Amino acid sequence: MPQENIETARRIKHFIVENVRTARRFLKAADPAIDIDSITFTELSEHTPESEVPAMLSPIEAGEAVGVMSEAGCPAVADPGALAVAEAQRRGMRVVPLVGPSSLLLALMGSGFNGQSFAFLGYLPFEASKRARAFSDMQRDIMHRRQTQIFIETPYRNNKLIAELCRRMPAEMLLCVASDLTGPDEKITTMPLRRWATARYDYDRRPTVFLLFS
Repeated sequence: MPQENIETARRIKHFIVENVRTARRFLKAADPAIDIDSITFTELSEHTPESEVPAMLSPIEAGEAVGVMSEAGCPAVADPGALAVAEAQRRGMRVVPLVGPSSLLLALMGSGFNGQSFAFLGYLPFEASKRARAFSDMQRDIMHRRQTQIFIETPYRNNKLIAELCRRMPAEMLLCVASDLTGPDEKITTMPLRRWATARYDYDRRPTVFLLFS
């Protein structure tokens, strides 16, 4: 993490986070000198009612900074922290995104796919008919628009997603699996789906970004 971010974290006494326990551990690891007990943590997850978000920004009205911390990934990108940012923008508050790695761009950089035109789809729909439509739309945009398709999955379903892609999409279509980016077990692999269909792999429970192209 950039040193400037650590210095910013030292000054912030109010954080909006997905998980209080891991947020506390992360800050302590970033700088052991940070007084964790002096910091107020407010939880904002996918289960938090939107009506609770405005109150989370009340310290800003008193002239204090509020930080938004993602559990895994880039804050406010496919992340509930976007609700806090949207509320801040509606109220004319200053929003300052901090420099840091984005797994989506790192995956695109390492895939070998088209970086001129790409789309991030977030999590694919779970309901069967909507999911089928999503696969059809991806294939269309790849073939006709030459657009890289980027998406993510709940980590414990990563292996199932790869198998599903092998069944649903053309065998010669390219799949890049970018896992544990910036972590000790980082691995970025691009192969045709016909090779993924017979490959041995285990990406379950590992943060992973998927990219399709042809």
